[in-house]
Formats: sequence, C-alpha cells, structure tokens
Amino acid sequence: MRDKTQTNSAAPGDRLIRAGAIVFFIGAVATLVTVAPLLLHAKPFPTFMFGLSMLMGVGFLIAAAGVLRSIAAGRRQARAGR
Repeated sequence: MRDKTQTNSAAPGDRLIRAGAIVFFIGAVATLVTVAPLLLHAKPFPTFMFGLSMLMGVGFLIAAAGVLRSIAAGRRQARAGR
C-alpha cells in the first residue's frame, strides 16, 4: 500500500525555512560586500550596509521558526496517529 503523503506536498514550516534561507543568503552577500572594502583598504560603504548584514541573523531565526513549526506539526500528527 502506498504512503498517504505526496512527495510534492509542503509540510508546515517549509515556506518559513525557504524564506529564511533566502533572507540569510541576502544577508551573507551584504556581509561580503560590506567587508570587502575594509580588507581592500578602500572607502567603506555607508552605515546602512552594516544593517543589511544583520539579515543573516534574521534569516536564521526565520528558518529556525520554520523548523520548530515543522517539528510541532510532526508531533501533533504522531499524537493523532495513536
């Protein structure tokens, strides 16, 4: 008998994990762009670029929330299956 879960179905929290990964990647690129002039002894970027670097932490928190949501949904499903 086949499993009832489809391979292309999205679990709760999957969108948060994807969004967190995208935000983290944007923050990582902003960090590289911000640090590069400091290493190359060039004129540093404006202060707001350092703020964009904070997106790495924000993306990590969004992805962590998605993982926790996925875990909670799995636990609820396991309890309902008893």
